[in-house]
Amino acid sequence: MLLGLGARAQQLSFKTEYIGNSGYYYLPPGEKPREKIGDAKGSAMVYQGAFSMPLSMKLNANNRPTAWGVGLGAAYVSLKNQNFSQHMVSEIANLQLGVYHLRPLNDKWSMRASVGVGIFTPTTDFSRIGFKNLLGSGGVVFIRHLNPNLDIGGGVAINSSLGYPMVFPAVYVNWRHDGKFDVTIELVEGLDVSAGYGFNDRFKLSYALEMNGQVALLTKDGKDVIFSHQYIVTGFRPELTLGKTGLSITAMAGLNLFRPATYSDRTLKGVFAGDNDYHFSASPYASVGLKMKF
Repeated sequence: MLLGLGARAQQLSFKTEYIGNSGYYYLPPGEKPREKIGDAKGSAMVYQGAFSMPLSMKLNANNRPTAWGVGLGAAYVSLKNQNFSQHMVSEIANLQLGVYHLRPLNDKWSMRASVGVGIFTPTTDFSRIGFKNLLGSGGVVFIRHLNPNLDIGGGVAINSSLGYPMVFPAVYVNWRHDGKFDVTIELVEGLDVSAGYGFNDRFKLSYALEMNGQVALLTKDGKDVIFSHQYIVTGFRPELTLGKTGLSITAMAGLNLFRPATYSDRTLKGVFAGDNDYHFSASPYASVGLKMKF
């Protein structure tokens, strides 16, 4: 839940994702085979937007920034669930606001910190949103610049997803190989792994693996619970840059490999319980998005 906001130019982005229909399964603990849950199945539409803006930034001799900035993110998920014998969340709305700070410590190390607050709810009826739908987060990561292409780091993240402040480990990985053929591995805001080829200054085609997700905080059967919706997708990702406007169009076509969607008790034991491994199976995936850099 740490807001992974980096130093970059002012940027606005929108993205729409379609996750195709597939069956719903339970994976028992141990070596047992997964079990299909009756005729239950589902698909999803995900709409996401983000805006980031540095408030101040200056570069040192190594071209590394000292920066303060703000970020805003929003997501809406429509879950098309069918044939479920028990209630399943049909929509998720997430809204997050954060402040970030980056600072080089010396030639080899930098620090990255953020603090934020978000609304994580299973409804778009804002009159039903209460204190239990709010979640605060913050964290700090120390980043080692191993070489011009590889940064790794670690630190701590704090959030209130369990109803009280809890400390979790935070990991940062950014490896890239630039040129006509480039490879990028990012574990910053979810997971993004891609290998691409730039045909010219305007068009690039990549094969990518992405991981993303959304969360709703709610009460179910008198208990505070977390409904988490995650997905790992892979496919071809073209990107078209429209001249010098700063606007680019991205898309992706491929497969949703794994889509966990389940309730867990809003406790440390509930989050790591071995009996909440419910997921949708593989299905078609497609997305389209816009990015604007100012």
